[in-house]
Amino acid sequence: MNLPNSLTLLRIFLIPLFVIIISVKVPNGDYIAAGIFIIAALTDSLDGYLARKMKQVTKLGIILDPLADKLLITAALISLVELGRVPGWIAIVILGREFAVSGLRIIKAEEGVIIPASMWGKIKTISQIMAVVVIILQDGFNSVTSLALGPVMLYLALIITVYSGVEYYYRYFSVGS
Repeated sequence: MNLPNSLTLLRIFLIPLFVIIISVKVPNGDYIAAGIFIIAALTDSLDGYLARKMKQVTKLGIILDPLADKLLITAALISLVELGRVPGWIAIVILGREFAVSGLRIIKAEEGVIIPASMWGKIKTISQIMAVVVIILQDGFNSVTSLALGPVMLYLALIITVYSGVEYYYRYFSVGS
């Protein structure tokens, strides 16, 4: 197994650890969970970069990488809904977009058309990661302004997520259906 695919698998294996740490009351649990989430999120950028740079792009990596991304954000949002930190409807909209776009990309791939990640798709991912980290760490903030940052970032991520989903639908139908 090459290094990029190993990093993708590391991301997948970090997900249950993240869920356990954020769900169980342990000293500094939110900081540890945020650290695990950040490490997992960083492997997302690193694995793709290394695969291209080292010319080690594989079919396994092409399949596993987006799956790992979806698993990470799904686990984070469901955990945060369970903890009462994220409204369920926001998680449903974000996750619905993730699976809808993945379905569209799979359909097009079967037709021989690859729809690559767009700039808005990448911005979406960054906004979701930032929102999740801020919400995890939010209880450690003291000021009212700091406490408002989590919800603001979450709604911003929601807007970007919906917009990028619409963009993918547009690209899907403009390429042909």
